[in-house]
Parts: sequence; structure tokens; C-alpha cells
Amino acid sequence: MVKTIDGALYRQMLVSGAAVLEQNKQKINDLNVFPVPDGDTGTNMSLTFRAGVMEAERVQPSSAGDVSKIMASALLRGARGNSGVILSLLFRGMSLVLRDHDEIDGALFAAALKEGVATAYKAVMRPTEGTILTVSRIVADRAEALAAEEEDLCVLMEQMLSAGQEALAATTDQNPVLKKAGVVDAGGEGYLCLLQGMLMALNGEPVTDISYTSEVREKADFSDFSDEDITFTYCTEFIVARENRTEPEVLRDYLDGIGDSLVFVVDDDIIKVHVHCDIPGEVLTRALTYGSLQTVKIENMRIQHTEKIFDDNAAKPVPAGPEKRYGIVTVAAGEGLQNLMTELGADAIVSGGQTMNPSTEDILKAVESVNAPTVFVFPNNKNIIMAAQQCQPLTDKKVIVIPTRTIPQGIVSFLSFDESLEEAELEEQLNGAFSGVHTVNVTYAARDSVFDEVEIKAGEYLALLEGSLIANSADFGQVVKSIDDALAPFDPDMITVYRGCDASGENAVALSAGLQETFPDAEVTELAGGQPVYSFIISAE
Repeated sequence: MVKTIDGALYRQMLVSGAAVLEQNKQKINDLNVFPVPDGDTGTNMSLTFRAGVMEAERVQPSSAGDVSKIMASALLRGARGNSGVILSLLFRGMSLVLRDHDEIDGALFAAALKEGVATAYKAVMRPTEGTILTVSRIVADRAEALAAEEEDLCVLMEQMLSAGQEALAATTDQNPVLKKAGVVDAGGEGYLCLLQGMLMALNGEPVTDISYTSEVREKADFSDFSDEDITFTYCTEFIVARENRTEPEVLRDYLDGIGDSLVFVVDDDIIKVHVHCDIPGEVLTRALTYGSLQTVKIENMRIQHTEKIFDDNAAKPVPAGPEKRYGIVTVAAGEGLQNLMTELGADAIVSGGQTMNPSTEDILKAVESVNAPTVFVFPNNKNIIMAAQQCQPLTDKKVIVIPTRTIPQGIVSFLSFDESLEEAELEEQLNGAFSGVHTVNVTYAARDSVFDEVEIKAGEYLALLEGSLIANSADFGQVVKSIDDALAPFDPDMITVYRGCDASGENAVALSAGLQETFPDAEVTELAGGQPVYSFIISAE
């Protein structure tokens, strides 16, 4: 019988929960009801929770309350995607109850779960039932009902999981989209995986497939060379499992082309990498194509060099250039799109988007790098908006998030940026500027699926208008015709086609020609966006 949880056991429970979540992330990803290639829920939840666990392992707090406080802070900064943000909010609320306690008993644990759910519900503008919110609420309700009479925390957690599994099964009927696809909610599945891992640690069961308990290493010493000698900013180390037949040489050649100081070791089961680079997020995305990441360590060598010499809070970026009235931070992936946003006035660009959602900390660092008291943030993806909003309590700057859901919305909003306006007036103008922008994304089906009663085959071209499927076909010409038909009611005057990194020249010609033929009076422009995932992003105004 386990009546109380001390700091060491609570930390181990979280490590175990993170491991089970990591093991099941692809299963969680596969619950995505739409077959667009995407990092998705499982990956976002795993990366978010990993950020908390790695910090707790590094600091090694002694009390359960201190573990909870450290996890809450690290999860908030590491949150990726809506699912990751909600997960961080659940644990942030728990920390409000646990932070002053050395140990946790059943009643305290139940109270913490309830506060976590309340915190998450408050932060979500329009809570939807049949999601992780529903599952976590029912789990907390079961814990509260049993805690007064059940002293054994193992039994309590088993009952919580049982209630959670019933709640998860019910999400299929609660959410019409899930019901059509015949699946349960991915976020709820991830939450239960996390609780399952925590229960395993409580029962003394080891998690053997993956470990987050690697020894704590001191920061690398970069003081013996000058800042000018640092060609690339980030010292990036990781171990990735070899779970498919992709040739390691492909990854090695890529790393050799984007960084230096490369150490690349291939074993039967893993690949171990050390590389200095400027794009650690993209490096890890490439690594994930080989299998699951087992360890990750990223260090900013410029910051560490400054810390070593000055020991003066160098982790906070120093804003560059003269102070401006307003600053602009935007999210984008692809060299062409990033260059365009710089030309339009962006002060800082966070690399990310559909494939890899940036964390709250990634966005926060960009905000801090801008020398302006007020910073406008353009997420340009619906799954990044919440992560951007979490920056607001973490900085002394005023952060205003313009909820752009697509790259075209962000670009059009940029074009209306008028620094002479007062803050409230400018925010209103930016929010209204993209209302008439219509976005079509063209990609391919990563797997067989059924969506809105439409049967989709792996490898088919997919076209989505504002996220809704308008075409799926192996014939690109048919897809172009469907796009033309879908945009016809809007009678656009200006159409811009942003060509992705994997777009074929033949398809690009066919798409632009089809749009110009259908809309002869419109100005049709094609630009090299270089974005991943979407072969084409089409902006119609």
C-alpha cells in the first residue's frame, strides 16, 4: 500500500509517464482524423512533457511540491500545439495545490487534479466536450469521490484510470468528427498514457523501452574561445532509435551540410549525433523520420559563452537595434516565406508550422529578442495560437497575439501594419485585415482514411479550403479543377501561390495556369515559399 508520494517518487512517476507517452506517441498521432502529414497530438504532447521531465531530472528537486513547481514552469515554456498547452495547464493548476507540500496523499492529489482541470477550462476560450478536457475532468471527479475513503494511492489511480478509459471511449459519440471517423480523442488518449506510466512507477513497475533518467550533465564549457569563433549557435545532441530502414547516410549528409563539429555514430538500434547548427528544431524533425528520440540536449553556445564570462543572466536575449514602438514576431517554415516576412517588416521569425509546432519558449525567446515594449505575434497556424498566448505572463513586454490561422492571413495582416496607430486601434486593424483572405493548402494523404464520409487513399493529392476537404485525387488536374470551383464564389482579385519544397514544376505550372484561366481578371503570382508539408499554399483575396 502506498499512502504518500514524496519528491523522489513523484519525479519518477513523471519520468515513467513521459516514457509511456513517448512509446505511444505514434498510436496517438494515428488517431488524427485527417490524414495530413503532421507532427500532431502525440508528438506535441510527448515533446511538451519531455521538456518538464528533463528540467526536473536536471534540477533534482527534493520535495513533491518543488517537483510540481519545476514541472509547471518547464511545461509552460515547452508547450507545443493546443494539446501540449492544455497538458501544461493541467499541471500548472496542480502545482498551485501541491507547491507547498513535501508529500502528496490521496486527498491532496485529488484536489490538485481538480485545480488542474479548472485551470485548463478557464484558459480555453470555447471548451469542447469529447476532448482531453472531458477525460481529465472525469478522472479528477473520480479521484475526488474516492480520496476521502481510499488511502492506497495505487488503488486510487487504478480507479482514476478506469474512469478515464470510460470517458475516453465516450468521446467518440460526444464529438461528431470523432464519430464519423470512428476514433477516440487523441489528447485524451495521451493523457491516459501519461497516467498509466505514473501508475506503473507507483506500483514499482519499470518502463524498459525508453528512459528519461539519463545522468545530469554539466553545461559544456565554451569559455576558451571567443563569441566570434562560434559559427553555429546551438550544440545539439540526441539519440534516435532506428525503427525503419531509412539509410543513416541520408541524415549524416544533411547534418554535414547545415552545421559543423559533426559526430555521427550508427549502431544496430540507435543513431547518436552531436552537431553544431542554427536549426535544432529542423534537425530533430529529420531525426524523427528514423524513429523515436531517446535523448535530446540542446545548448545555446553563445549564451553559455556569455554566462561563463559575465555570469549575468545571459539566458535572456539582448534586444538588437534601436528601440521601436512596436515589434513583430511571426512563425513560418520555408526559406522563401521567411525571407518574405522579413522583407515585410518582421523583427523575428520562429521556425515552425504544420510539421513541427514551436514551443512557447521558442516564441518567448523571439519576443525577448525584439527591442520594443509591445510585440505583436502572428502564429499563422491554428495549432500555435495557444502556445503564443502563453508567452503573455512570461515577459515584461506586452504581447498581443493576432490569431492568424494560415500563412496568407499572416502576410495580408502584415501589409496593414501601421506603426502610427495607437495600440488598440492597430490590434483591431490587424485582426480585421485578414478576414477576406481565403487559403487553400495542397498536400498528400499520408495514410488511408475516411473523413466526412469520403474515402481517402494514401498518396492522393489533397486540397483543403480553410481546413475543409475540397478535393482528393491521384489526378492533380482534377484537384486543380476542384480548387478553381471552390474559389469561384469569392471572385478573387489577387491570387498568390506559394510553392513548397516538394512541389513539382509540372504541378506548379498546371496550378497557376488553371487559376489564371478560371480567373482571367485576377493577378496570379507564384512565389517560392519552400514550406514543408504543403506542396502549395494558395492565397485568394
